[in-house]
Order: sequence, then C-alpha cells, then structure tokens
Amino acid sequence: MAIDVNAVNAERVKADSQKHVMVSWSVQKAANTNPLVVTEAYGSWFWDSDGKRYLDFSSQLINSNLGHQHPKVVAAIKEQADKLCYIGPNFQNDARATLARMLAERTPGDLVKTFFTNGGAEANENAIKMARVYTGRHKVITRYRSYHGATTTAMSLSGDNRRWANEPGTPGIIRVQDPYAYRCTFKDCGDVCSMQCAHNIEDVLGFEGADNVAAILMEVVTGTNGIFVPPPDYLPYLRQLCDKHGILLIFDEVMTGFGRTGKWFAADHYGVTPDIMTFAKGVNSGYVPLGGAVINQKLSDYFEDKMFWGGLTYSGHPLACAAGIATLEAYESEGVIENSAVLGRKLLAELEALKTKHPSIGDVRGLGLFCGIELVKNRQTREEMPAWNGKDQALTGKIKNALLERGVFVFCRYNMLFIAPPLNITEDEMMFGVRAVAEVLSLADQEIE
Repeated sequence: MAIDVNAVNAERVKADSQKHVMVSWSVQKAANTNPLVVTEAYGSWFWDSDGKRYLDFSSQLINSNLGHQHPKVVAAIKEQADKLCYIGPNFQNDARATLARMLAERTPGDLVKTFFTNGGAEANENAIKMARVYTGRHKVITRYRSYHGATTTAMSLSGDNRRWANEPGTPGIIRVQDPYAYRCTFKDCGDVCSMQCAHNIEDVLGFEGADNVAAILMEVVTGTNGIFVPPPDYLPYLRQLCDKHGILLIFDEVMTGFGRTGKWFAADHYGVTPDIMTFAKGVNSGYVPLGGAVINQKLSDYFEDKMFWGGLTYSGHPLACAAGIATLEAYESEGVIENSAVLGRKLLAELEALKTKHPSIGDVRGLGLFCGIELVKNRQTREEMPAWNGKDQALTGKIKNALLERGVFVFCRYNMLFIAPPLNITEDEMMFGVRAVAEVLSLADQEIE
C-alpha cells in the first residue's frame, strides 16, 4: 500500500502539538480539536496537509502585509544568514543600522531613533518605560477598546477582556472611551463622531491630575477591538492636549503601520507626529520576529546622557532587520502601499454593498486594506451578534469554519470579521474572498430577531 507522507506527517504534527505545544488564547483541548496543519504558503495563499488552498484574507494576524514567501525577503534572510546570523545588541551591525535609518526616513516628522524589540508588546512596554522616565510621571491613558500586547504591562495597557486574567497588573493605567461613532458612549454621534470621546479626555486629566500623566497611548486605527477610524480632528486634538500638559503622545502602529491603511503609517492620514511610535507586524511581514519603538529628537537627546533601563538579547536581530530592509524596499519598488490604497477603496465599497443585502451587517468601516464587518441581531437596537466579550461564540466559529470550507481564512472575533488581506493581493483574489464572505453571511442572517 502506498504511504501518503504528507498525511503521516500531519498526524505526527497534530500529536506532537497536542502533547507539547501551548496554543495562544485558547482552551487547549478545544484548540487541538481538528486543527489545520499548514505545510506551505505563497503570496496571498497557504496550503494545508491535504493540499487544500486557502486565501489568507486577514494576513494571518494582520501582519503578513507582503504576503507569504516573498522571494526578495526570503533571499535577504538567506544572504544575511550566510554572513551573520546573530550578534549581541551591544555590537553594531549593518542590517540594524540600515533599517533604523530607513525607518527614520519613512516615519512621520522628527522620529529619528529606534529601539528594536521582538514584537509589538515589547515595543509598547519599552515606550511606556521611556515615557515614565522622561516625564517623571507614572499614569498612562489608554482606551477601553484597545489591545497593546500580552506581556504584563502591555496587557494592562489593553482594554478588552484579555486583560482580566492579568489583573491587577501594572498600576497607573487609566482608560477612556473610543471614537466609536456606531456605538457612541456619549450618545452624540450619528454617522460621524461628535468628538465627545476626545473632549472627555481633558475631563479625565482633571480628575487624575495632568501632572501625573506620562503618556497617552492610542492605536491610530483601533485593531482587533473593532477597526475604529478616528475623525479628522481627533488626533490633532490629542496632539494639542498632550503639548498643553507636557504629556507624551504614543501611537501604537503595530497593526496599522507599513501600508496597511494605504499610507506608510496611519498617522500620515492626519498629519500628526507622535513623540513615540511603536511598530511590529508589517515591518517585515512576520518573516522573522521584529518590533520597535521610534522616538523623536527630544527623547533621543534626553537619553544621550541618561540611562535607558531596557534591553533585549535579540534587539535588532540581524536576520529580522535584513528581512525588514527587503520588505521596505519591496513596498516601494512594487507599489504595494499604493495598491493598498486603491484596492482598499474598492474593498470598502464591496463590503458596503454587502450591507444592503445582509440585514445582519450593522456597520462596515475601514481604511486601506484594513476593514471590518460588525454583525448585529437588530439594526434598530444594534444588539451585537454575538455579544462582545461574551461567552457564546458559536456563531463566530460557524462563520470562520464556513469560510475555511470555501478556501478563505478570515480572522473573526466576537461579532467582527476582519478583512485585511496582504497588501499586494490582486483584485481577482480579493473578489474571491468577498464572494465567500457574502455566502457565509447567510448564517448570521438566520439569527436575525
């Protein structure tokens, strides 16, 4: 009898994983029930051990901006591995220095120097560390619908239910409301944000003592808590507020950076420069773990003769930085960011068209190739389906599995579908994904009350 090597390997992978691997954000028994074993990926697609192909319609965790196995990035990693796989962060190396310069040239305003990390959580941890040292203050303002990472301080900075098990966590975190026009806490928003959520931050500063606040940390466009695109005046108002009170403004561009919203950074849409910008994900499309915090000139000058109490064994890892250089070059030479802007407008229009056909869609929003569909039981009451932070996620699982059956992977969370494909996706590939989403929304329509 002929042996299917791939099938044998898949069974071994499943067995080893079930016995020896802890899966992120999961009840382990549930995570290991009929898992998908991925064997290869290329461009906007990946394949499982049975040879089935899937469109990566959410860029994995909204990080594979350049798609999978981009030949220029793979070649850069191989070339770097041949000459220097690793050297400690106390030694300089060409890959790290070059990428740091390239970041300074592409980030907004006077952001000039980068502290490299292994990912976004560490980037946000160190950004807060810098802000507290620089200002001599300890409080930090973030938002309720935020996510900044899974390390202790980053989890405390986050707002959604993933922080609950981490509490009490790091002290000094104050949360405010989001620019979420569809569900305005202040009941002042129609289709356009009233900015009451922004003005309320100054009230909070009065309650907490502005002189105690080191930083305001915000995702420019909120990511896995709902894709909230701020109104035009929101970020300029935050910049003005921070300048008024001597507070540092930190933008978390871990998910929105590097072309995701149709510009290099989401902040570029608003003409606002933060004091610190954190990044990860799209800097090298996740090919090798990498993140960082880029600081402005005044912070750079401050740490010239003062200790920065932070360090990582793999800060500025040569392989990761080489991948970053090749990724940034590919974004420019291949028109990837422009593609994100053009197809992003078409994607949003296509999703808006689905809203007219599916009563389960309460709202559609996005910027560039960073779009979300919010599901509701009733458009008049806007009751969520299923409830955000709720325990019943049966419908979420059904939708995700129905999409996988159609050869499309979409990141689904509570009542949100996150449509964020690789930035170099073709229009035909994108429409393949849109049609699959249209088909499975019938499952949600059946739940309408």
